[in-house]
Amino acid sequence: MAHLKRPVSAELTADQVAQIKEVCARLNKVKGQLMPTLHAVQDICGNWLPKEALKLVAQELQIPYGYLYGVMSFYTMFSVTPRGKYIIRLCESAPCHIMGSDDIQDVLEAELGIKVGETTDDGLFTLEHTACLGTCEVGPAMQINEVLFGNLTAAKVKEIIGDYRAGKAVDYRTLRRTTYALTDYVPSPDEPVLFGNVDQIDPMSMDEYVARGGYEALKKAVTTMGQVDVINEVKTANIRGRGGAGFPAGLKWSFTQPSPVTPKYIVCNADEGEPGTIKDRYIMEGDPHRVLEGIAIAGYAVGASHGYIYVRGEYYLCMLRLQNAIDQAMAKGYLGKNIFGTDFSFTISVQTGGGAYVCGEETALIESIEGERGNPRVKPPFPGQVGVFNKPTIVNNVETLSSVPMIITKGGEWYKAKGTEDAAGTKIFQVVGHVNQPSVVEANLGMTVKELITKYGKGVKGGKKFKACQTGGASFGFITEDQLDTPMEYKAMGAIEGALGSGTMLVMDEDTCVVDVVKSILYFFQHESCGFCLPCRRGTRILYDLICKIYDGKGEAADLDRMMLIGQTMLDSANCALAMSPIFFIKTTIERFRADYDAHLAGNCPLCAQKA
Repeated sequence: MAHLKRPVSAELTADQVAQIKEVCARLNKVKGQLMPTLHAVQDICGNWLPKEALKLVAQELQIPYGYLYGVMSFYTMFSVTPRGKYIIRLCESAPCHIMGSDDIQDVLEAELGIKVGETTDDGLFTLEHTACLGTCEVGPAMQINEVLFGNLTAAKVKEIIGDYRAGKAVDYRTLRRTTYALTDYVPSPDEPVLFGNVDQIDPMSMDEYVARGGYEALKKAVTTMGQVDVINEVKTANIRGRGGAGFPAGLKWSFTQPSPVTPKYIVCNADEGEPGTIKDRYIMEGDPHRVLEGIAIAGYAVGASHGYIYVRGEYYLCMLRLQNAIDQAMAKGYLGKNIFGTDFSFTISVQTGGGAYVCGEETALIESIEGERGNPRVKPPFPGQVGVFNKPTIVNNVETLSSVPMIITKGGEWYKAKGTEDAAGTKIFQVVGHVNQPSVVEANLGMTVKELITKYGKGVKGGKKFKACQTGGASFGFITEDQLDTPMEYKAMGAIEGALGSGTMLVMDEDTCVVDVVKSILYFFQHESCGFCLPCRRGTRILYDLICKIYDGKGEAADLDRMMLIGQTMLDSANCALAMSPIFFIKTTIERFRADYDAHLAGNCPLCAQKA
C-alpha cells in the first residue's frame, strides 16, 4: 500500500487540461475505468499526479476528491510528487535480494547522486524500489519506465544510465520479448499445451495464430457444444487453478453457469505478483490470442458477455500485445457480436493494475477493476455469485484459461493423461535464484524438485552446495536437500509443508543466510498488506519488527515462539491469504534452519558477516 503524501501543486497547461478532459469523457463511458483514467492522466502530467490534475479528474468524473485520492494513494505506481523523465524501479523482492540487489542499489545511488525516493537535479531520473517486477529469471533487475534490464552488474548499470543520459532510451514496443526466448532454456520432452506457439509465431499476427489452429476450439465450443458440455470437458480434464490456489476450474464454472443473474463476467488474473513467478508473461507476450480464446470459451461456458484481463502495471509489453490481439479478434469477428454466426456475443478489455500484490487475490482484483482500493472482500459470498459489479464472475489465472483451447480441441481425457492422479495436465515450472540457468519449462505435472533444479536449472550456481528451496512462491514453506525428490504435485508438496503454488522454486546456496531471506520476505508482506483487517495490518508489521530484532542480534529465543504464535493467529483470523501465508515460511525455516536463527540470536552470523 502506498504511503500517503501531501499532493504537490502544479499549474496545468491548456493542452494538459484539454487532454485530461478528453480522457475522462472517453473512459467515463464505461464502468470501472478509474484506474485506466489515473494512468492516462499521470502520463499526461509527466509521470506524476499534481493536485490540480486530481481535482480536475474528480470534477469531470463527478466523484468526491477525497474518494479519488483514497483510491489513487493505495497503488504504488501513482505519485503525487514530481518524478523524473525516467523512473527507475529497482526490484527488492527475495529472488532479486539473494542475487545482490542491495549492491545494485549502492551502484545506482552513487551513479545518480541520489537516494531511493529522490530525483536527480536535472529532472532526468527518479530512483524507486518496487516489490517485484515479475522477471525473477534475470535478477537482480530494474525497470526504466517500460523497459526491463536484468542480470545487473555495476558495469552494466553504468552503461545503461550513460545511454539514457545520452538520449538512447529504449522503446519497449520494438522489443521481441522482455527477457529470454524459450530456446535459451532446456526443453521438456513432454508435448506442450501452453508453449506450442511461443517463439514460433509472431505474437502481433492473428493470421499466424489462426494458421496453427487458433480459434478452432472456440468455434467447436460455440457451434457444436452446449455450455454444460464445455464445463464437463474441463471437469474431465481435472485442471486445477494454476495461480496457486489449485481449485478445480470446471467445478468453479459449474457453480456460476446455472445462475439466472446477468450480465456475467470472466476475469483473467494476470497480476502475477508472487515473487519468483514469471510464467504468465511468456504466454501473454508470446501467444496473446491463446489467452483471448481461453477467456472466450470460459465466457461461453458460463453465459458471460464480457471479460477483463487484469494485468500487473509493470507488464507493458504484455498489455500492448493483448490489446493488439483484442483489436484483431474484434475486426475478424472472433470477438464481438454473434461469434461464428451464433447468438454468443463476447468482448474483452485489458485492465491495468497499479502496483499492489494484494490485487492478486480474486476479490481485491475485482475491487480494483471497479475503481476501488484493492481491499479483499469478506467471503462468502464468492465471486462466482457476487463478483464484478455484484454480478456472477469467474476468476481464473492466465495459465489456467490458456490451457482451455487445447482441452476443448483434444479432449479432457487427453489432458488428464498428461499428469498424475493427483495433478492432471502440464504445468509451467520456474526455477530461479542460485542456479546456473534460471529458467521456465512446461512439463507434465509430477516432475521432482530435484529434476527441475539439476536438469532445467543446470544445478546450483558456481558448483556450491544446495541449502534451501522456497516452494511455490513467497507465500510458502522452505524445504531441505533431503526433500528434493518430492514430485511437484499438490498432495506430495503439501506433505513436506511446501507447496506447488504457482510452480516456482527459489533455490538458495550454502552461503545464504535464511534469516536474511525471511527478513526480506517479511518486509515484502508488511509493505504489501492492504491494512483492511487487524491481524494482517498489525501482524505483518510485528513479524517484520521481530525478524529485524533477531537479525540485528538483539533477539531472544522467545521471539521465535512469538513469531510462530503471531503467524498462527494470522492464519486463523485474517481476511485473505496474504496474512495467512507467513506462518508457512516462518515455521519451516525455524524448524529446519534453526542454526541460522541461533547464529543471529548470538549476534555472530558468519554468513551475514561474510556478505558485509
